[in-house]
Amino acid sequence: MKPDVKAFFDDATNTISYVVRDPQGSSCAIIDSVLDFDYASGRTDTRSADAIIAYVQAEGLTVEWLLESHVHADHLSAAPYIQERVGGKIGIGDRIKVVQDTFGKVFNEGTEFQRDGSQFDKLFQEGDSFMIGQLRGDVLHTPGHTPACLTYVIGDAAFVGDTLFMPDFGTARCDFPGGSSETLYQSIQKILALPEETRIFVGHDYKAPGRDEYAWETTVGEQKARNIHVGEGKDRDQFVKMRDERDATLAMPKLIIPSLQVNMRAGQMPPADEKGDVFLKVPVNKL
Repeated sequence: MKPDVKAFFDDATNTISYVVRDPQGSSCAIIDSVLDFDYASGRTDTRSADAIIAYVQAEGLTVEWLLESHVHADHLSAAPYIQERVGGKIGIGDRIKVVQDTFGKVFNEGTEFQRDGSQFDKLFQEGDSFMIGQLRGDVLHTPGHTPACLTYVIGDAAFVGDTLFMPDFGTARCDFPGGSSETLYQSIQKILALPEETRIFVGHDYKAPGRDEYAWETTVGEQKARNIHVGEGKDRDQFVKMRDERDATLAMPKLIIPSLQVNMRAGQMPPADEKGDVFLKVPVNKL
């Protein structure tokens, strides 16, 4: 089946969120939603999530799933906000427990922070499947960028998160805690083993040099032929050398500190203090 896919591009974080719809009904899933956040003021805003909600309601859709491809380091998830308004179960890969353990220590969260993934409604494993109405989705575990990264293969479409970008931009960084360029290469081969006509929807786009427009849809065949990091049969050693050298030059994402603290909690803010105020921590010399 070929799902209907509606993309929402967030200019502030270059994130693409998706509404994926059963073409034979009104069921849908929302993938990688965004909660707007101004780091300088510490203020949140819901305009990006509200645009998705407005679309869902205008189309008369029923939200079955709120899917996260991984614990994002560059934007905050709006999944709980959307769930409160239009429903849906929040899902992520079961290796979220590894991510929670790692960053629970980085942010000194203490024993009250649960590291068992219980903040999410569903923890997916490799080979799991789920339904969006009559539309089947299958789960591929594609770590390397983070330990918990998933690719959701829904009908003829694969939602790859940050694992792959558009062919002219390449692949995800692997220098976050738990990342691995060798593992990412193996995960990408798993994606490239899908049928060549499979549509690939990426999690971010930054407009590669020479390209005037943002883009987020490609195919397995195009990635195999033209991806500047893994296309044309580039082998693992070539990729690992390139990826490790490139990652050593990259700065941390602007929103990594608030994003990790919120997203490892399934999009919830840290617990409020006795006055009802919420605070985010800034670890020094930890990242």
